[in-house]
Amino acid sequence: MAFKSEEDKVAYWRDNLRLLLKLLIIWFVVSFGCGVLLVDVLNNIQFFGFKLGFWFAQQGAIYVFVILIFVYVHKMNQIDKHYGVDEE
Repeated sequence: MAFKSEEDKVAYWRDNLRLLLKLLIIWFVVSFGCGVLLVDVLNNIQFFGFKLGFWFAQQGAIYVFVILIFVYVHKMNQIDKHYGVDEE
């Protein structure tokens, strides 16, 4: 991985950390917020025959986590191309 300049290297890692922070916040809100804090409110809604709060606590947070992995890969490929450090 060869950066053009030290500023590109710093900007690359800043963008990487910014993306990670956004995705971790989404993960926290979905897993802890929807699965623990808002479970009573969400349980008033039915989703495929299950209470929505129960569904988020048992399965929804896992699905969101897997989606976030694919989003991270896609966005990091874009960031890599932007800074000229992609693998292709």
